[in-house]
Amino acid sequence: YYNIMKNKVILIVLSVLFLNISYGQEINAKFFQDVDKLMKTHVEDGLVDYAALKNSVDLPYLINIIQTADIDNVDDKTRQAFYINAYNLHVMNKIVDAYPTRSVAENAGFFTRDKVVIANKSTTLNKCEKEEMLKEYMDPRYHFALVCGAVGCPPITNFAYTPENLDEKLNQQTRIALNNPEFIKYMEGDLKVSEIFKWYPKDFGRNKEEIIAFINTYRQQQISKSEKIKYYDYDWTLNDSNTDAIGDGVVGSNASRYIVSSTIPQGSVELKIFNNLYSQQNATDNELTSRSSFFTTSLSALYGLTKNFNIGINTRFRKVRNNALPSSPFSVFGSDDEGTSRSGLTAFGPQIRYAPNPEWKNFSIQSSFVFAIGDELTGNDTQPFIDWNGATWNTQFFNDFAIGTKFSLFTEIDFLWEDIGEGNQTSTPVTAIFSYVPTNKLTVYTLGSYSPFWSGGNDYFYQYGFGSKFQFTPNFEIEVLYTDFTNNFLRNDGGQAETINLGLRINI
Repeated sequence: YYNIMKNKVILIVLSVLFLNISYGQEINAKFFQDVDKLMKTHVEDGLVDYAALKNSVDLPYLINIIQTADIDNVDDKTRQAFYINAYNLHVMNKIVDAYPTRSVAENAGFFTRDKVVIANKSTTLNKCEKEEMLKEYMDPRYHFALVCGAVGCPPITNFAYTPENLDEKLNQQTRIALNNPEFIKYMEGDLKVSEIFKWYPKDFGRNKEEIIAFINTYRQQQISKSEKIKYYDYDWTLNDSNTDAIGDGVVGSNASRYIVSSTIPQGSVELKIFNNLYSQQNATDNELTSRSSFFTTSLSALYGLTKNFNIGINTRFRKVRNNALPSSPFSVFGSDDEGTSRSGLTAFGPQIRYAPNPEWKNFSIQSSFVFAIGDELTGNDTQPFIDWNGATWNTQFFNDFAIGTKFSLFTEIDFLWEDIGEGNQTSTPVTAIFSYVPTNKLTVYTLGSYSPFWSGGNDYFYQYGFGSKFQFTPNFEIEVLYTDFTNNFLRNDGGQAETINLGLRINI
């Protein structure tokens, strides 16, 4: 009986200790000392050695303390210092989980959607910053202490924020950032500042004059209050000390390149709307006589079931018009004329995207199968061709790689089977896109594509052209593309064709 009671007492004591360790860890001097040690070991000159940090046991240990911390009875200084360190370590931990990676912008929900646990509370990084810190303490200096994992941020420090050094270090980091000519780019008559001041304007003042007054509080070279504020593009390149860790060079981020070749992160949603206007001028005896135009809106939605496997849907709406010359490609949007114009939803079906090897960050396979919607889509005596009567199966192999720091090459090989069970058109289009990235938001590119047909009676086609993509935010971009299109039929008859394209991508 004595031994049984002794074992129960030991079990109770161990349980209490475990619960105290796991669900109510005290935030004391040792926590800040351990954070300080980690930062000094893995951070230098504003860059992080993520490769070494990935193999460290110190970061998971500190994340566990942050998740289970008891901060109900701590003073304000300790609470603020805790949250700054907790935020920064969670950013580093999320990067380590995805490493090697080019940028946090590869995950559209990095700050706004992905959940983290801080002091037994599930939140997001964005919500933690706004609700637990800015709303509670209204201190704009946080913007120069909280890190975002990018070189465009104020530099990450190699020390921990503590209750004792909090004000001193916040002032220090704010002063360093606002006197950095790469962060505040100022010559008389030309003021360019970080987009942080655009994203959080109310934190720095109610108007332009107050924002400049805040900056001047910490600057040696004062800025005239009459200056017009302009914003330079934020650089989302990862603040990684290992510049060769991801292979062939570094380009700002996936979001800064012509890329569809990586799967989207787990739990995220990608919406893509691609509008294609194909217009063909037909010829008789080498004289252009008529125009056939097809406008197609393709809508696809993908959901990240896992980080390597996405599922979604794909649908297609088409409008077609045949008319005489002279006429514009945009005449397809004119009023309907019986027998020459037709429109409607023509296809709908599932699609998947799969990354077969997690180490190949920018290689994936996408496959879609759409069913035909509607009758007599290939046309009849009274209605023109608008689509195939049979289903379409398209399997695409995507790959891309960086060339230095400003260029990249995207390649795509498709196996396309159209009008299944009817005309059975099979082809294998091949596409190459060479991109140049002049800024972190702008991409310009050239495109070349060739498609041989293997059955169904169609001949080859090829197209070449140029395009551009602009990223308004990490979650929203717009793309325009123009191509010249030809095939054997057009070349022999003296006809010509072109495509005009407009695409939108939204990450949720």
